[in-house]
Amino acid sequence: MNMSINDYIVLVIISGVLSVLLAIYAYYMKTNFTGTKAFIWSSIFSAIYTFAFAFELSSDSLQEIRFWLSIEYFGMPFIAPCSLLLVFHYIGIHAYAAFRRGWVLFVIPTITLIMNTTNDYHHLFYKLLYLRENTPTPMVDIVPGRWYYVHGAYTFGCLAASIFLLIMHMRKSRAGYHKQNFIMILGHLLPMLGAFFYVIGLTPLGMDPVPIVMCITSALYIWAIVTVGMLTVSPIARDHIFESMRDGVLVLDLSGRIVDYNSAAIAIIPSLNPAAIGKPIDQVWKRGADTGVFDNDKDDGQKQEYEQELKWIKGGETHYYRLRSSKLLNTKGDVAGRTIVMIDMTEHMQLQNKLRRLAERDGLTGLYNRTHFMEIANKQLEQSITSRTPMSIILLDIDFFKAINDRYGHSVGDLALQHVVSLVNSIIAPSAYFARYGGEEFVLCAPNTSLAQALQIAEQLKEKISSTPLISGANTISITASFGVTESYQSTLPLEYLLHEADNALYYAKRNGRNRVIAADRIEAHDEIAASSTGS
Repeated sequence: MNMSINDYIVLVIISGVLSVLLAIYAYYMKTNFTGTKAFIWSSIFSAIYTFAFAFELSSDSLQEIRFWLSIEYFGMPFIAPCSLLLVFHYIGIHAYAAFRRGWVLFVIPTITLIMNTTNDYHHLFYKLLYLRENTPTPMVDIVPGRWYYVHGAYTFGCLAASIFLLIMHMRKSRAGYHKQNFIMILGHLLPMLGAFFYVIGLTPLGMDPVPIVMCITSALYIWAIVTVGMLTVSPIARDHIFESMRDGVLVLDLSGRIVDYNSAAIAIIPSLNPAAIGKPIDQVWKRGADTGVFDNDKDDGQKQEYEQELKWIKGGETHYYRLRSSKLLNTKGDVAGRTIVMIDMTEHMQLQNKLRRLAERDGLTGLYNRTHFMEIANKQLEQSITSRTPMSIILLDIDFFKAINDRYGHSVGDLALQHVVSLVNSIIAPSAYFARYGGEEFVLCAPNTSLAQALQIAEQLKEKISSTPLISGANTISITASFGVTESYQSTLPLEYLLHEADNALYYAKRNGRNRVIAADRIEAHDEIAASSTGS
């Protein structure tokens, strides 16, 4: 055999080996790409075709060549439809890629295999098969039959459709996927051109160049798998995953500039638009809300991932987000940027705030309830002891509240409670803690307030309540309240004792005429005055 034929056979065998390696690699590779099976079968059929073609070239007789030609067609007719299936998966046309429809693509290749194998009985595939004259090694020429043209047209149609779909998809896919898209186009275009030149007789020695071309396409596929992540996930799958995420996602480069974002991110940051690409993230945050800025400086270059809770006011509405920033690595493992996932926690925080309010607040008045007041007042007492500053407790109880309920009804009684709360809130300082202690009884914790100051506050409250009647429909209801006041004058006294003292003072006020203010440390003095008055 001529040396050039030997070289050609070696290249064809290399092409077959590469196809086998691609099939094995794709089989064992962990990937999300749904078209992997189509790629594996395409590689297997390519290997069958190329190895059988190598044996055809090394054959010494027409009978031997005819045998290996039959083997070639166990692979060659199925390559193009497998490639088309691969493209369907790649661009996301899964309805036609599924077996329930995809099997139709293999009807003509199966008929072609049968026609080739049984050609001696009908000659619909080859009308004539004969040895070519004046060749360095036995080679055949053919006179095509009718089905040969059907087979050729179908193969060209599959490859042309694949190229067209890939080009259309490339026009709308992201730039990061253009390389693998272009390589897939070449992988379909080169065999089609090789087959075309073979048909019009422009190949050396009239030999089929497709197996050699497939060696090139296999090498391109290997390069694409290693460098641009081909077969890991298709652009349509990536876009579907990226765009279907409920959480907003931003992709930043090493300088903190925006590289990419999804639709959910636009809903969170309305200022995101194509013009934001390449802009620093800080500028986008500032345009996106009235308050609340993502702290991009938290990244010290060492943390793989960090989170930040963000309260963001947009258009007067409060939103809550949890931002999770993670390093983005390239194929070499080097840091290429960051991804920021924005999780909308607004509903969760609103529910949490509602539950907290239910746990801490009185439903009717909106004041702190007794349990939460005890927690706050104990902390204030500790601070008072530590800082050696006074703290006073004021208890107040609405006088004759049961009579209001009995005479006007409980709904008016509720209005009376809210009325008193409104009056108290209009006087007390913002630093004071006002709570509903139980029923018609209320408690006030006044940090940095001495007993004398607390008594003044209580007197103001008493006068305000007694001079401001409740207007309910046609009724004008006069309301008064009694007050008991105490001060944390000894650091060893617990809160419960102070409340007990204030309660005793309140009880004394109730017992001695109501609508009055009594200090806990003056109960005895009041008793002495009352006793002397009785004696005289």
